[in-house]
Amino acid sequence: MHKVAIVGASGFTGAELMRICATHPDLEVIAATGESQAGKKVADLYPSLAGAYDELVYVPTGDEAIRDADLVFLGLPHGASQSVVPGLRGQVKHIVDLASDFRLDDPGLYPDWYGDEHGSPELLDDFVYGLPELFRTEITGAELIAVPGCYPTTAVLGLAPLAKAGLIDSTGLIVDAATGVSGAGRPAKPHTTFCAVDEDFSAYGLLNHRHTPEMEMVLRQHAGADASVIFTPHLAPMNRGILATCYARPVGDLTTDDVLATLHDAYDTEPFVVVSERSPSTKATLGSNSCHITARVDPRTGWVIVLSALDNLVKGASGGAVQCANLALGLPEATGLAVAGMYP
Repeated sequence: MHKVAIVGASGFTGAELMRICATHPDLEVIAATGESQAGKKVADLYPSLAGAYDELVYVPTGDEAIRDADLVFLGLPHGASQSVVPGLRGQVKHIVDLASDFRLDDPGLYPDWYGDEHGSPELLDDFVYGLPELFRTEITGAELIAVPGCYPTTAVLGLAPLAKAGLIDSTGLIVDAATGVSGAGRPAKPHTTFCAVDEDFSAYGLLNHRHTPEMEMVLRQHAGADASVIFTPHLAPMNRGILATCYARPVGDLTTDDVLATLHDAYDTEPFVVVSERSPSTKATLGSNSCHITARVDPRTGWVIVLSALDNLVKGASGGAVQCANLALGLPEATGLAVAGMYP
């Protein structure tokens, strides 16, 4: 049994990590931190976790119990991990960060997209990008892992095989995606209250969403060429899920069969990616660590269309983090993770 601690466990991703770990046969949560909730029972904040953590109490982030863990998950707001990792590294064997602090390979991108200089730029090269379907070798046994954002996971899984095969122009990509309200986090905000979200569908982060350079980085690495993405996120009136519709210009003559065959070649042996002709839906992935993908080539306009769906809290965050943790700890990659969604 491997001991794990969850720093920032009072947020939605932290709660989802605890839910997954509760049925994981090889992970034991020994500490859960939450600065605003320190001293309170986990079950009082999340009654859904009472059956597994009835007596567990949130502790401050600096609690010494964290250092008894074999692996620490960081579920902190952006910017916080930069100050936590340097002191924690060497105290525990593995750190899996769910925030954006160590995802980008260029420290110069952080002021442009996040508004501040990076606090620990010397550590960026030490982190591996935590998307197992594309970086499995690097993640296996890794000490420091940066879990991708939910939007990049959705879009990149759909586009990367086509970019790597040279089937699409990676410099003119369009990603149009919608997510549920849980992606905005647990604390209430004016635009995420029930009255603001119900019966509404809105775009946000126009031309400047922080996940844009992350998508471009991964696609550039897989295409072996420059990548540029116009990304428009949308907020949908649902709790969970992301649906991304991605558009690309083909390189040469392509058919729908060609792009589906490329996606099948990339993912048919992957436990958490489903490629089919079915149009993906967020409901089909609810509660699972799976990403559903399809594609079409429109002979009339020439565009390639790739659609991907996943649960933003599972495959898009906490499930992806546990998948990475399994690889880091030498466990079977799919341990403790659901491949089938919940319905209805």
